[in-house]
Amino acid sequence: MKLKSAIAVAVTAATFAAAPAISVAGGSYGMNKAAAAAAAHANVDIVDLAVGAGQFKTLAKALTAAGLVGTLKGPGPFTVFAPTDEAFAKIPADKLNALLADKAALAKVLTYHVVPGTVMAADVKTGAVKTVEGQSLNIVASSMGVTVNNAKVTKTDIVASNGVIHAIDTVVLPM
Repeated sequence: MKLKSAIAVAVTAATFAAAPAISVAGGSYGMNKAAAAAAAHANVDIVDLAVGAGQFKTLAKALTAAGLVGTLKGPGPFTVFAPTDEAFAKIPADKLNALLADKAALAKVLTYHVVPGTVMAADVKTGAVKTVEGQSLNIVASSMGVTVNNAKVTKTDIVASNGVIHAIDTVVLPM
């Protein structure tokens, strides 16, 4: 790994690690007891869990291209709203390839899908939540399910040793 990349990963990891628990709709949420117990028994980090799931191949490729694999293998905790391969397939191939080739833009998009702390599905409430990228996602929790901006959460509480993944059906883009 080049020194510049190593420094960028270290700085990003320090930023993620220093982030406080997530605050949504007036509440502060860390990992609840059930999630903590599950995570304590999980020996797989977010990246390895996503790769092993089989539905996040494009996300894994994007994390590698953006230089974020080391960060998301770090201690966290992280909540990742992870676009599935089908979500990435909604992006025209030429635009997706251009994004994958632009490391800075790709890192911005991917970190927009990451929230510091661990937020389990039972803890999600409607409101804005600040991402690692710096902007906020709009979370809507209703009897119809949960949406993150314009993306529907399709699977929740995929627990890793360093956080949790919630699968989403659309890639969300920062402004």
